[in-house]
Amino acid sequence: MNHHLTKSLSRIATACLLACTSITAGATLSVYPAGNPGMYHNDDYTVKVRTIGGEWQDLYEYRVQVDMDKPQEASMVQFDMDEPVEVMVKKNNGIFSQVDIRPLKNGIKYERQGNVITFRMDEPKYLSVEFDGDRLHNLHLFANPVETEVYTESKGNVLYFGPGTHKPDDLPNNQIRILSNTTVYIAPGAVIKAKLLIDNAENVRILGRGILDHPIRGIEITNSKNVEIDGVTIVNPDHYSVFGGGSSDIKIRNLKAFSIKGWSDGIDMMCCRNVDIDNVFMRNSDDCIALYNHRWHWKGGSSDITVRNSVLWADIAHPINIGGHGDPDNEEGEIIERLRFENIDILEHDEDDPPYRGAMCIVVGDNNIAQDITFDDIRVESIQEGVLFHLEVQFNRKYNKVSGQTIRNVTFRNITYNGYGESKSEILGYDDKRRVSDVTFVNVMVNGTKVTNLDDFKTNKFIDNIKFK
Repeated sequence: MNHHLTKSLSRIATACLLACTSITAGATLSVYPAGNPGMYHNDDYTVKVRTIGGEWQDLYEYRVQVDMDKPQEASMVQFDMDEPVEVMVKKNNGIFSQVDIRPLKNGIKYERQGNVITFRMDEPKYLSVEFDGDRLHNLHLFANPVETEVYTESKGNVLYFGPGTHKPDDLPNNQIRILSNTTVYIAPGAVIKAKLLIDNAENVRILGRGILDHPIRGIEITNSKNVEIDGVTIVNPDHYSVFGGGSSDIKIRNLKAFSIKGWSDGIDMMCCRNVDIDNVFMRNSDDCIALYNHRWHWKGGSSDITVRNSVLWADIAHPINIGGHGDPDNEEGEIIERLRFENIDILEHDEDDPPYRGAMCIVVGDNNIAQDITFDDIRVESIQEGVLFHLEVQFNRKYNKVSGQTIRNVTFRNITYNGYGESKSEILGYDDKRRVSDVTFVNVMVNGTKVTNLDDFKTNKFIDNIKFK
């Protein structure tokens, strides 16, 4: 391992006080160290930020890649704020006519002078700034909340990664194992080129504003409990950004992630319980959020998972995907239950393969039972190709040995979508015994019109008690 990591790991075993700096209340704008030899710069934009009426501060424009169909180079900047700020974005190449700042619900207006726009932000937000509708070379602007816990060295149970590039020296090792009762702090300007592995551990926290760059996976949590992730960014892993298997009591906050490969999902949880995902931005070329039962080593069902206050962008596949994997040998079926999705902006859903379509998707296979699931206050801004809702008891021969069992007690409340050309939503059972039942749509608005019946759905005779309010 490099000398930073070697010293950090050796200090974990020492009994020293934490080297912690608490940020006190007050107006703060924090700009990260500029540049890093381990990350590429993108010159498409020049971006600056300032407190209202203050001095402009430069931001480093990172290059990130998006969209597996034909990977493109987009941009990313970050800073922390807890008071209103002004942002300046200069488009360095070519002219433009108009700009979209999404999610649109924020209603952010801009002023223009030549090839420069400025706009005000009153609170932390994760935004996409798009010139003339170009969503493949856009600017991802992440205004984070100000850190409340900052470390400056490895000491006691703190493992510190400072500004600069970090990777294991014992290549081809591609992971760093995190032990129980450890706080990992990845400072602004730090780039880790390895997976963080939390296996058979408890009481682990991964904090900071640094980046995990091109790991095989970003953060892997297996057979563990009481794990917190807050503030980090994961750029283009080979596989999942965050993976949970057979774990419980997981909190994920302020995570930002990009991916461009097949099976490079955002956050995947398999047989996990008590998971709270809050204020994340996921742009993935596979599912952004995927929740499953049995797969690989893990069994036992899933429950009590919440995703809220987040932005999801699926360049490929589903923004939200539930239920595909289970235990085909369990005749009673594993249950995935008590799931809640609230206050979410879906910026894109694009999938041309029918079994994998759905901005909001519950498709159960392998004897799975999915029940007690709520989608509340969801805004879908764009569907290139796909469907708005997909509920199906399915036998997917690629991944399943048998069909799923049932989907029941699902509520869609306060859902809005404005757009045209997508396929019909689907509600489909499998046979007389394997059905979809008790699904309620409350205040679902498509192009300003309330959905009141199944006329625009693809259905079959194996569904029961579908209601519209």
